[in-house]
Amino acid sequence: MKIRSFHADDARAVIALWRACDLTRPWNDPAKDIDRKVAVADDLFLVGEVEGVVVASAMAGYDGHRGWINYLAVHPDHQRGGFARELMDEAERRLRARGCPKINLQVRASNAAALAFYDRIGFATDDVVSMGKRLEID
Repeated sequence: MKIRSFHADDARAVIALWRACDLTRPWNDPAKDIDRKVAVADDLFLVGEVEGVVVASAMAGYDGHRGWINYLAVHPDHQRGGFARELMDEAERRLRARGCPKINLQVRASNAAALAFYDRIGFATDDVVSMGKRLEID
C-alpha cells in the first residue's frame, strides 16, 4: 500500500470507502467533513492506495495539545493485511514531527473489532467522559 496525503480528487473514493466501512452517520455529512479538513491545509489527512485505488484513509489532526484520529478505514476487501497499522504508524510519525505528545481517538462502544485493534497497537481506555456539542447541523 502506498500512503500519501489526500488530494481533492480523492473525495468521491474516500466517501465510498467510509460508506463501505460503515463509518458515515446521518448527522455527519462526509463531504462537509472532508471540506472542513481540507480547509485546515495540512498533510494529516492520509489515504492508502493499492494499484492506484484508494483502499484506506485516516484523518488526523493536531491542535497543539493533543493529536486526534478520525475516519480510520480500510476497505473490507483489504482488511487484516496490516494497512490500518501502516496508516496509524504514518499518522503517528507525522504527529510526532509536530511535537504532539499524545493521540486521542473515539470509538463507538459497539465496535468491538476497532477497540481490539487499538488495544493491540498500544492505545488504552482513558478514564474520561467524551462529550460533544453540535455547532452546525449537517
